[in-house]
Amino acid sequence: MTPAILLSFLLGYFALLVGVAYFTSRNSSDNASFFIANRNSKWYLVAFGMIGTALSGVTFISVPGAVGKSEFGYFQFVLGNAVGFIIIATILLPLYYRMNLISIYTYLERRLGPHSYKTGAVIFLLSRTIGSSLRLFLVAIVLQRFIFDAWNVPFWLTIVLCLVLIWLYTHKGGLKTIIITDTLQTVFLLLSVILSIIFISRSLHLDVAGTFEAVKNSSYSKMFFWDDFMGTKSHFLKQFLGGIFVTIAMTGLDQDLMQKNLSMKTIGEAQKNMFTFTGVFVIMNIFFLSVGALLYIFAEKNGIDVAALKTPDNLYPEIALNHLNIIPGIIFMLGLTAATFATTDSALTALTTSFCMDFLHFDKKEDQNTPELVRKRHLVHIGFSVLMVVVILIFKVINDDSVVNSMFIAATYTYGPLLGLFTLGMFTNRAVADKMVPYICVASPLLSFFIKSNSVHWFGYEIGFELIILNALITFILLWITGKIAVTQTKF
Repeated sequence: MTPAILLSFLLGYFALLVGVAYFTSRNSSDNASFFIANRNSKWYLVAFGMIGTALSGVTFISVPGAVGKSEFGYFQFVLGNAVGFIIIATILLPLYYRMNLISIYTYLERRLGPHSYKTGAVIFLLSRTIGSSLRLFLVAIVLQRFIFDAWNVPFWLTIVLCLVLIWLYTHKGGLKTIIITDTLQTVFLLLSVILSIIFISRSLHLDVAGTFEAVKNSSYSKMFFWDDFMGTKSHFLKQFLGGIFVTIAMTGLDQDLMQKNLSMKTIGEAQKNMFTFTGVFVIMNIFFLSVGALLYIFAEKNGIDVAALKTPDNLYPEIALNHLNIIPGIIFMLGLTAATFATTDSALTALTTSFCMDFLHFDKKEDQNTPELVRKRHLVHIGFSVLMVVVILIFKVINDDSVVNSMFIAATYTYGPLLGLFTLGMFTNRAVADKMVPYICVASPLLSFFIKSNSVHWFGYEIGFELIILNALITFILLWITGKIAVTQTKF
């Protein structure tokens, strides 16, 4: 796999996406199509396309890479994800549809007040910018190593090129375009992971039954961990509960994935979308874990020094691009590109939507589609693209962990206060001291970090992804203590 071949493939791939964007936005590129696709999306397209958005390049590379250390323990987290998706479909989506929301953070304004509303929107902007930047950082490392280093292109320019390409096919059609491109990219992602299993199995001289047995009998297939609840992060209950609440926060309270659900005509279609998506999501993660086991089996049989790769995130690209033939290499790059850019393009659209609605108040304008507002939307879109470049470059300096861990650890801190805000609003009649909310939502992650740093010393307890529950609970308690005894307004 020469750099020239990979670069040609990458440019051809984006040419296809730009072509799709042209046809989806040529008749309508106003703000209504950009933000909510004119509320005319087909649920089955959204369900299928969301797979690529939710899995991302992090799942594509980091989940297989992490098998070497945590075996199939990540599946415990995935089961929690599935429960979280069901809760979103049955509790949150009916609320959003009943209130006819475009930005889901408008709920906080109606229920808790303007400062709570702005705080929730800021938390989303911060969380999604960090999360999407980490995802793009992962694929940029691969592109840099296997393509752009051949021409001594600096890393920052690689990031800029990626975001320029994404901007080219999203800046006009927005969500209307992304629903189609995400569907296309999910096809590539699913094709890639299935073909990867086939190609690696063939290189190991295994048939279908042999592949299943090799994965099952390997030292990597342990799925459930019940030992040492206090002293390890991998215990089933920690992973499962963390998966539930991380999903509720990162999906149900996140404008990105909810924006797609809100683009459908009815709540029934949105719920069918979520239930279908949940089933496919669980199955796909089993495939990714199986890829991980096969990669480590392949490395052992071919004398590949995994430790020399510096991070397990490098294992999949190393084998696909340097130890298999050209076809598996192209398939790998196809899946990685599709997974990562399906996430990033969606995130840029959601960030733009949130800022335009929550801070520029497009939804309160008599006509949202004036040339002035469309121009402002374009500027906001560019602004978030630049911000992501900056965040990625900062992360490159400080990162020392697998990206999948870094992303979810960041989420437990940033999404925790958002979970606490929505929980208090939805399940109590208590009012908050609205002007105190921004300070509480800063204090809660700081207190969570302090407790996590000392939990082993104080209690002999190692905190994992369930940190988001602690963070949300601290937020909830502080909101309750500083709030009023009762509120006469109706809960939403």
